[in-house]
Amino acid sequence: MGLGLQRSLVIGTVRMTLQLLLVGLVLKTLFESAHLVWIGLMALVMLALAGYEVSARQKRPIKGWRGYVIGLLSMGVTAAIITLLALIVIISPQPWYTPQYAIPLLGMILGNTMTGIGLALNHLTQTAWSNKSRIEARLLLGQTATQAMADLRTEALRAGLIPTLNMLAAAGLISLPGMMTGQILAGAPPMEAVRYQILIMLLITAATGFGSLLAVHLGARRLFDDRQRLRLERLGQRS
Repeated sequence: MGLGLQRSLVIGTVRMTLQLLLVGLVLKTLFESAHLVWIGLMALVMLALAGYEVSARQKRPIKGWRGYVIGLLSMGVTAAIITLLALIVIISPQPWYTPQYAIPLLGMILGNTMTGIGLALNHLTQTAWSNKSRIEARLLLGQTATQAMADLRTEALRAGLIPTLNMLAAAGLISLPGMMTGQILAGAPPMEAVRYQILIMLLITAATGFGSLLAVHLGARRLFDDRQRLRLERLGQRS
């Protein structure tokens, strides 16, 4: 049975290997210097790449730079707030920007938030496109843009949270989360690893929820103009 995936698998494997080797070298240098400027630059690069991935995963992305900015802003605001809260208030390393804590924590939060926001925006634009007549009928009946999109926004938010909900439901029973497994393999006491994993999962859930909510809000606003007219020509299309 020919699936035609051989080339994609080879390219994906090579890309993964090169990316991890490069990240390992960068992190080695970053951990040795532990300078706030370099840590901030690394965080900005991670955020910029995550913003691109959000836009690239959508079948009907919002056209132009605004589509990229919606994903970037949604992730940036939530990831920054949640990560800083965890570093300064909960974990409290000295200094608070210690890269051994800051970079892995930001990476885990960004990775999961990126998935949730990407799914939420993709669902929002897809359903808006397929329900154009229904939305316009609601507008003709006197509903505002917010009211006309209310159920679609709820569905989009639910779609963005499905991976996180699955992660919470499966943790410990079906699978052992990665951070917990890594700590146990490194020799940490199991209960200490469990406490850190619970913290990480709660942070990821909060960041994904708030990020998806903000992305859906901004994305829905972009689908209408100042006169409350539906503007689906602002959406592109990918095959």
